[in-house]
This record gives sequence, structure tokens and C-alpha cells, in this order.
Amino acid sequence: MADTAFDVIVIGSGPGGYVTAIRSAQLGFKTAIVEKDDLGGVCLNWGCIPTKALLRSAEVYHNMQHASNYGLSAEPSFDLAKIVERSRKIAGQLSGGIKHLMKKNKVNVISGFATLKNGKEAPTVVVDGTDYSAKHVILASGARARTIPQAGLEPDGKYIWTAREAMVPDTIPNKLLVVGSGAIGMEFASFFDAFGADVTVVEMVDRILPAEDEEISKMARKAFEKRGVTIKTETQASVKTGSNGVTATLTKDGKSETAEFDRVILAVGIVGNVEDMGLEDLGVKIDRTHITVDEYSFTGVKGLYAIGDVTTPPWLAHKASHEGIICIEKIAGQSPHPLNANAIPGCTYCHPQIASVGYTEAQAKEAGYDVKVGRFPFIGNGKAIALGEPEGLIKTVFDAKTGELLGAHMIGAEVTELIQGYTIAQKLETTEHELMETVFPHPTLSEMMHEAVLDAYGRTIHF
Repeated sequence: MADTAFDVIVIGSGPGGYVTAIRSAQLGFKTAIVEKDDLGGVCLNWGCIPTKALLRSAEVYHNMQHASNYGLSAEPSFDLAKIVERSRKIAGQLSGGIKHLMKKNKVNVISGFATLKNGKEAPTVVVDGTDYSAKHVILASGARARTIPQAGLEPDGKYIWTAREAMVPDTIPNKLLVVGSGAIGMEFASFFDAFGADVTVVEMVDRILPAEDEEISKMARKAFEKRGVTIKTETQASVKTGSNGVTATLTKDGKSETAEFDRVILAVGIVGNVEDMGLEDLGVKIDRTHITVDEYSFTGVKGLYAIGDVTTPPWLAHKASHEGIICIEKIAGQSPHPLNANAIPGCTYCHPQIASVGYTEAQAKEAGYDVKVGRFPFIGNGKAIALGEPEGLIKTVFDAKTGELLGAHMIGAEVTELIQGYTIAQKLETTEHELMETVFPHPTLSEMMHEAVLDAYGRTIHF
């Protein structure tokens, strides 16, 4: 007979859930994890990882098209089916890796959809008619794409796609409409543009990538438009599906225009997966589809915790993982530091890449700081020029009084790898002095991080 009593049950096996389950087992808890689909959740199977595989193909294809810039010659072509197949194989490989990690750490895997009901020490978890008990239940059920049915923006699997359908396209659309310009929207805009689609991006607010520093957003828009992507800000979209595509009505300042598109990708945010689990009956507080929790992920219901995308922003895989570790270590009686959401780096893997951590310049000023701002362009860096990637910028924001690094913002080649340097600096409470005294290797892109610090204090060398 299957074991039904555990110390900890984690519901959902995405980056938040599976990491929490592993750490729980390491701490000596008898642990189970519940998953209704493939291990790894949306991120590994239909999100972070497979999209990066697609974008890598787009990057290589872009470089092939510009081979002559490097003294090379090539006749680039692509096979969409093989591009998608590679992406799916990578997702499958990593999902299998999670299965191995569960076995290695002796985490029991329970397949099925979990519901909750009142229990003795924590809510009882019910899966396919079987009751499972635990002292602690951690909900990591994640989120899904938000839709706007009233505007016709509801996926049909054929002409109107969410990210899931966009990851397994059977064709490159001639004309593609992307609704929403956050990280997901701009990554798919980048992918389909690279393979020849005529891409239009629509955004309701006044700039793309609105979560980023305004200066970075402007540079991103310029780079995308230079590649031929049409961007319409302060614009609302509604669509009607026809026999061969969609007709979109795009409205700005009360004026509307219509245009025909072969496909539409919805990238207008997410909603938490909170339905049909019995959360309301338990008294769980839900705010606009996301569960309200305290600094250690406690829901207020005895024995029940929630982490990741089903809770508060930022909705990022690495935030979910770290949040889960804090949660389970607190349960174990340790003293982890609460999560500082402002210290969570964000990365967008479009071309050019974008990365940031901490306050934007505007946010720092709004918070009352007197700031010093440093900038260094890629065109001033030898490695960037050698790579053929001279377009980009690294920007730093410091507290003028204390030298505290308040934020860092980047656009350009490989910035999603560079940002971690500033993230570590923030964690160590590094000031401008330590960053200036640090020796950065030459020739590297990381030298620009040094120069952006120097520039904030009037000491830049190479520009």
C-alpha cells in the first residue's frame, strides 16, 4: 500500500516546487511532491528552458546571415520542425533530470491534480481520491497566461497563441501580432523576427519592457525597430478570427486602425493557478488570482504555505526557488533572511539581451535617494567590438551619500550572464569603493561593469 503520511508535501514541481522538495529532503523531512503533468512544471517544459533553446537557434541563424562580417561565408537556411524538435528534446532531457533528482533525494512523486481540505496539522491533500497527510503543505502551483476574452484575445490553438502554442509553431507566420511587450512578448518577437516574420508588437503603456529602466527600454525599442519590428505603444488591441487568420483593431488616442495578421501571440501577463483546489474553503486569502503570504510564505492557514508564481511578484523561476528554500528552512527552525524582491535579477533573452537588478533610476529618485548614475556603452569595449556586438549599454545607479549600489541595468550581448556580478555585489552590500578597486579581466565584456561604476564618479577611462 502506498505511503500517505509525510512531513512535507509540495504541490507543483516547477523550479519553486522541486527545489523546495529537494531542500526539504536534505533537511531530513519525509517529503512528497504532487505533479499533474510533467516534472519540472511550466518552466522546464513550456517556458524558460525550451524558449531559450528556440532563441539560441535564432541567434545562430542571425549570425549565419551576417557571416560576411567575420570574413566567413554561409548559405543560411532553417528547418522549423527540427528547431522545435531540438527545443522539445532539451525540455524532455531536463524533465527526466528532475525525475532523477527526486529519486536521488528520496522524494516521493505523486502524479495527479491535488485538492485541499481541512486536516489535523495542515490541510489534507487529496489526489485521485486518496488522502495524503502532512505536517506542512507547500503550494507551488504556478501560473498560466492571462487572456482577454472581451477583446477576442483568447487562445484557440490555431490563430491565437499563448506562449505554449508559440513554442511549437508549425509555420513561421508572414504577419505576426504580439500583444504585450514584457519579457515573454519581446522574446517571441525576437524569435519570429529572426526567421522572417513581419512582427508588430502592441503595448498598452507608453514604452516597451515597462518594468525596465526607461533608458534601457528606449534603446531596446530602437534596436527592435532597426531590425524591422513595428512597435505600437499606448495602443489597445482587439481581434476577430477569420478563416485564414485574424483581423486586429488597434486603438490609440481614440483612433482605430485595422490590420490582418496570420497569428497572434498573447503576452499580457499571468494569472495564478488557484482554482478548484479548495483554497477558498480553507480561508486562504487571494488577491487578483495570487495568494497573499507573509515574508516566509505562510498563508495564514495552519500548516499551509505558498511560493512562486502563485504568490507575489516578481514572477520568476529563480525567485520561486529561493523563496521555497527560505520557506522550508524556516519550517525546519533555521533563521533564513526573508526574500528581498528588489534584489532579484530579471533577464530577457531577446536580441539584444536585457538584464537588471534593483532600483531603476526613476525608482531610486522616487524612493528619496540622491543618486549618482554611471553609463558605459558597448562601443567602448574591445571584446564587444571583437564579437561584432558593439551596440549596448551598462548603467549603474548609486546612493550618492553612502555609495550603495541601488541598481544596475544592461542591454547588449550576454548581459543575462553579466548581471549576476552586480547581484552578488548588492548581496555583499558592496559600495562603489570595492567595485572600483576590483580588478576585472581583459579583454572581457565584464570590464564595462567596472567602467559603468567609474563613470558614476567621473572616473571612466575608456570612453
